Amino acid sequence: MSEGGALHRPALAPSLRGECAITASSSPPAERAPAAAPAVELRGITKRFPGVVANHDIGITVRRGTVHALVGENGAGKSTLMKILYGMQKPDEGTIAIDGEQVSFASPADAIARGIGMVHQHFMLADNLTVLENIVLGAEKLHGIGAAARKAVLEVSDRYGLNVRPDVLVEDLGVADRQRVEILKVLYRGARTLILDEPTAVLVPQEVDALFDNLRELKAEGLTVLFISHKLGEVLSVADDITVIRRGTTVASVVPGETTPKQLAELMVGSELPSPETRESTVTDTPMLTVDGLHLSATDPDGVARAVLDGIGFTIHKGEVLGIAGVEGNGQAELVEAIMGMRDPDGGTITLDGADISHAPTRKRREDGIGYVPEDRHRHGLLLEAPLWENRILGHVTEKPNSRGRLLDLKAARADTERIVTEYDVRTPGIEVTAASLSGGNQQKLIVGREMSHHPKLLIAAHPTRGVDVGAQAQIWDQIREARREGLAVLLISADLDELIGLSDTLRVMFRGRLVADADPATITPEELGSAMTGAASGHLEHAEDGAETGGGAAE
Repeated sequence: MSEGGALHRPALAPSLRGECAITASSSPPAERAPAAAPAVELRGITKRFPGVVANHDIGITVRRGTVHALVGENGAGKSTLMKILYGMQKPDEGTIAIDGEQVSFASPADAIARGIGMVHQHFMLADNLTVLENIVLGAEKLHGIGAAARKAVLEVSDRYGLNVRPDVLVEDLGVADRQRVEILKVLYRGARTLILDEPTAVLVPQEVDALFDNLRELKAEGLTVLFISHKLGEVLSVADDITVIRRGTTVASVVPGETTPKQLAELMVGSELPSPETRESTVTDTPMLTVDGLHLSATDPDGVARAVLDGIGFTIHKGEVLGIAGVEGNGQAELVEAIMGMRDPDGGTITLDGADISHAPTRKRREDGIGYVPEDRHRHGLLLEAPLWENRILGHVTEKPNSRGRLLDLKAARADTERIVTEYDVRTPGIEVTAASLSGGNQQKLIVGREMSHHPKLLIAAHPTRGVDVGAQAQIWDQIREARREGLAVLLISADLDELIGLSDTLRVMFRGRLVADADPATITPEELGSAMTGAASGHLEHAEDGAETGGGAAE
């Protein structure tokens, strides 16, 4: 399996044809209805939690051998519905039918036994295990853990064109390869119904195209896919049917060829599809963050030290957004961690507003004005089992309104959490509920609200709108633009290339720990930028020059 490589699509073996199926749609027209029973049929699904009704009387019919998209804004109830279908939660009301037979799932094991597999937005892989070990973990009864399991994994991989390397550690894989491992996990367990939750959130355009080609091939062989996404253009390009969920219930079922992204956005959130494009320039001549000759080494599994950051240099000025483009795993995360103080660099300097912070502790950097929207909100942005008001304090314990002197001010922290919930439209029954009870997009809005509330000098935004709906996207973009007009410097890292191009004043391409090319956001296309990210530079790109200092100049 090659990182970021395209999916190969050999014909499926006869023994697996027709074995993977799922679709969703509410009452497709009679002339399109297949003679066979639907792969999945949900009727009257209702699920209540304290203070909120997550799903209300939802009805979806999933036609066999199709890709069915499920769209809706954050908190609309999509994830809850899929957890019900996957046996992670039980509905309070309603029925589930698989292949025409009514079923009741007490656990994901029951769903898996009926051929339902789910690939979660946040991958469920153990980094310290190999690909083979991750795939057979929990499914040892199928083929054991030895030669028979290896043979079965390779057979399924070959049949579905997933091209895995079974002995590679997961921590050494790029995000596209990890996704293929997750898909292989569910196929190995005999999935006939495949649920993909935001499968393209972290893929570059070429990887998205490869994934969609693979899905179309599998669909042609009888596979059915339930596809959850916020990217409406992608939904319209790959889906056969689309179901729209709003405020916990189904509001429309549409055919892709008969609708537009604008119409779909209006069905979802009642507004037009937002654009990240920033027309006016607010870049000043005042440097806010300067990185010079930054070098960081890490030890690989074989005990060999290698450079993960190699001579990185750039400057971000007040009022400037510097975008870093790159396939995940090329040093972006390590760059963020070095600037935040989570990793101590081997060499080079980091200067914030004229002060050397190269080896300063993270707390000092936060107090000096660095805001941080982390790449992984679950691992680095939230305490999932803590209430929202405690999460509002996180990372800003020593700052107002969270503290007065040496003491925490819990009353003020609670009041400010209420403000953030209102201003950032965080959908929640209250600030005492845990962060884990919120949808992913609402978790993200809470984090962005928390960081912007401290009026940072520099905002490090890693995938700031990952997993949020079009309405929340627009709000986050507006907040960044407004703060930029007031002098905020932003380091933006995103897998959404439209977002990266639209928001950035300056673009740099990162590849294997180096800044290798400069791109003009005014002329670059997502396809050209995606090619550069995989090491194949194309039009509207310039190689980064040594010692460049303006607008994020890279030290090659």
